[in-house]
Amino acid sequence: MQRTEYPLLSPSLGSQKALVAFHFGTPGARPKVYIQASLHAEELPGMLVAHHLRQRLEAADAAGLLRGEVILVPAANPIGLSQRLDHRAMGRFEFDTAQNFNRHYPDMAEAVLADARSRLGPDAQANLATVRQLVGQWLTQWQPASELDSLRRQLLLLSHDADLVLDLHCDNDAVMHLYSEDACWPPLEPLARLLGCQAVLLARESGGGPFDERLSGLWWQLAAALRASGVNAPLPQGCASATVELRGEGDVSHDLARKDAQAIFSFLEHAGALAAAATPSLPPLACKPTPLAGSQTLRSPVPGVLVFLVRPGGRVDVGDVVAEVIDPTAAGQARVHEVRAEVPGVLYATVRERYIVAGGEVGKIAGATPFRSGDLLGA
Repeated sequence: MQRTEYPLLSPSLGSQKALVAFHFGTPGARPKVYIQASLHAEELPGMLVAHHLRQRLEAADAAGLLRGEVILVPAANPIGLSQRLDHRAMGRFEFDTAQNFNRHYPDMAEAVLADARSRLGPDAQANLATVRQLVGQWLTQWQPASELDSLRRQLLLLSHDADLVLDLHCDNDAVMHLYSEDACWPPLEPLARLLGCQAVLLARESGGGPFDERLSGLWWQLAAALRASGVNAPLPQGCASATVELRGEGDVSHDLARKDAQAIFSFLEHAGALAAAATPSLPPLACKPTPLAGSQTLRSPVPGVLVFLVRPGGRVDVGDVVAEVIDPTAAGQARVHEVRAEVPGVLYATVRERYIVAGGEVGKIAGATPFRSGDLLGA
């Protein structure tokens, strides 16, 4: 195991942050797995899971069980960790630009398309290696002009050539669930089984340039662009990535973190990154994947005190009352507003705040029928 600090661009005199990564196994060995936590810096369950996973990986590395390469970044956002306002963590948006730390990653497929047209040939595995090389060269040449872009660049330098990428997040109050692209589902299905995901939300592309989709989207987007330009060069799906939502912000406990770390460790064994005494057994899927375009975001048209009648993990049908919004200042029966489900499915996440403003988000239901288009992720 090797611990490495990667300095970020200094935004001000006398101030510089660093990204810390732990490297396990032999560089260049396959499969390469990249795991990071707390890109949204106030989302802490992943950081604790990384702590327990690191212990397991250190023991496995010392025992010579690493077949592939594993990179673990336990605190992927030192910028966001330093942001506090009125005694509250503010790690989702950067103070300077108001940009979401998990959006606006560069389109690497577009960046290397011109070179790929002339470099790729009939050998699919050779093309895989060539694209990874081209992306690595492009990232090395990228000269970020801000601390935030230097963070994005460093995260991509560590992960761009990974076969599997896990980005550990959490929601406000939620059950275990994950987001991924359609092209990534087959290799990630064992992970959903091992984690016991109660919702799996898939999209061809969710929009906004999130970290995980820039890594997996690179491959299918580049393959499509090559076909569109008349280049006959086979290109495999070189990366499967997922955003893993480790329940809610308050679910920070050793019991849960040990359980999740063991699930991820078993996934690494199943994927061949770690030697296993026996093929890890896989539990049944706790849910069927549903399209992200079928997820309903519940909102309240009125302000008031938010009272949930259904908790995350509960199933709802169309018309079911999920929550009530109480306006104690209103006259008569107008003081109670019901928030009803408009799609059937699992209520997989809700907000933690109990006072809501007009138009405020209440929760999310994983529906099976697509009805949304455009950018599918929230702010």
